[in-house]
Amino acid sequence: MGNRLMSLGAESAMREGNRCCGGAGSGGAPLPMVAGARDARARGFVRRGVNISGWTVPGVMLVLLPKCPACLAAYVAIGTGIGISVGAAAYLRTGLVVVCVGMLGALGAMRARRFVARKGG
Repeated sequence: MGNRLMSLGAESAMREGNRCCGGAGSGGAPLPMVAGARDARARGFVRRGVNISGWTVPGVMLVLLPKCPACLAAYVAIGTGIGISVGAAAYLRTGLVVVCVGMLGALGAMRARRFVARKGG
């Protein structure tokens, strides 16, 4: 309710000819960019980076994931020092494929929903 009252006050000030958002006595000159605008631009940059990494991480994982469970077991042993069986590596590989494809599918569905919403249909 407080926001509604403030907006009514701003509307009446605009109707009366008062310029509440113009520069201070400068005849409506634009205000200089404030720190909040820079923060918003930085957040937009970070959001784009997260969006791009959301597509690239599962894609790169699928490309680099070996087809052979024995190779995956060797990679796990080299990378972590923990040895796993070939059977466990097969389950791990299947799980990673399902997770990566699911992430790419979810990202694709979100992008398609945004595209359809923008086109208005």
